[in-house]
Amino acid sequence: MELIEKDRRRLLQRAARAFGLSGVALTAFCLALPGVVDADLLPTVLMLLAGQAAALVMVGRSGHLGWVALSIVLGCAVIALAQLPWGQPSSLALATSLAPLGAAGLGGVGLVLSESTGRWVLWAVGTLASSMLVATAGPTSGLISTAAIATLAGWVITLIIGLWVTVGVQRAVRRNENIGRAHQLERQASETEAQRRQGARLLHDTVLATLTLLAHSGVGVSADALRQQAGEDARLLRQLRLGSTPMPRFSGVYSLEPVGETPLGTTLESVKQRFLRMGLSVRWHGTGQVLLPSDVLDAFLLALAECLENVRRHAGVEDADVTITQNDEVIRAVVTDAGVGFDPAAVGTERLGFTESVVARLHDVGGSARVFSTPGAGTTVVLEVPR
Repeated sequence: MELIEKDRRRLLQRAARAFGLSGVALTAFCLALPGVVDADLLPTVLMLLAGQAAALVMVGRSGHLGWVALSIVLGCAVIALAQLPWGQPSSLALATSLAPLGAAGLGGVGLVLSESTGRWVLWAVGTLASSMLVATAGPTSGLISTAAIATLAGWVITLIIGLWVTVGVQRAVRRNENIGRAHQLERQASETEAQRRQGARLLHDTVLATLTLLAHSGVGVSADALRQQAGEDARLLRQLRLGSTPMPRFSGVYSLEPVGETPLGTTLESVKQRFLRMGLSVRWHGTGQVLLPSDVLDAFLLALAECLENVRRHAGVEDADVTITQNDEVIRAVVTDAGVGFDPAAVGTERLGFTESVVARLHDVGGSARVFSTPGAGTTVVLEVPR
C-alpha cells in the first residue's frame, strides 16, 4: 500500500514538473521575441521564470506544498510584470505568449493539488488569479477569451487527471487488498483442511486400529503388544489435545522432534517388529539404508504401515512380502500378499482408509500409490515417493 502510494505521488509530481517546465520554456521563448514585452523588464521577467522553473523542479522532487505555492506566486508575478506599465493598450502578442504559462506553467501543478482541502484551496486561488491576469493581458475581444479559457482549461484538466490517477490507484489498492485477504482466507482454509486430514489419518492409523483390535477381543495379538500399542495411542491423543502436531519417526511411535533426514533401514526394522508383535510376519526384500527427508519418510512409512495393517485385518493370511527398490529418482515399495483379494472398483468412496492414509498421504509429498487385486488371488500395492 505505502509503496503504491509513493509511486503514485512520484508519478504526479514528475508529470507536473514536465508539464510546467514546458509551459515556462515556451513562454520564455515567446517573451524574448522583440516587441512582446518592454526591453527593460525582460531580464527581470526571465529571472522570475527561471525561479519558477527551479520551483517546478523541486515540485517534481518532493511535491511539498511550499514549492507549489512558490511556483504559482512567481508565475503570477511574471504575468503581472509583463503587462507593465499599466494602462498601455492590450497586446495580442503578449496574451498569446502568456497563455502557455497560465495553462501549463501554472496549471501543471494542478496534478498534485487533488489530495487535501489545503491543496484544493491553493488550486482555486491559483486558477482564479492566473486566469484573471491572463485575461487582462489581451485585447477586449478575440484572443483574450481564448487565452483566459486556455489557462482555466489547463488548471481544470490537470486537476481531473490528478483525481483520475488518485482514484484509480485507490481502487487498485483496494482490489489488491481484497485479493490478498481472499488469498489469506483460502490459505488458512487449506491449512485447516490439511491439519484436519492429517489428524484424521493419524487417528485412523493408530487409535481406530487399536479400537478395532479391542472390538475383536485382540484375536491374534498378544496382550503385551496390545497394551504397548494402546499406550502409544494414549500418548498421541494427549499431544493432540495439547495442540501439538505429532511427527511420526516410525509407524506406531510419534515424536514432537522433527528430523532432517532419517535412514530408511532402521525405521523399516521398527515397522517389521511392530507387525510381528501384531501377528503378521513380514518378509523384507531389497535395499537397506536409504536417506529420505523427514516429511517424505513419514508419509512413506505410514502408507506402508497402513498397507500392512490392511493385510493383517482383511487378507486372511499371516504373512506378507515387502520389496524395497530405488533408483536415482524414486523409492518404491511393493507390498504383496496371497490373501483373499478384492475388487478395487467395488470399494466405496466412503472407505477413506486407503484413500486418505495411503493415496492422499503420498500425493502430499509428490508420491503415488497403485493397487492391483483380484478376488481369490491376493493383492499387490505399489508405493512410490521421490528421493
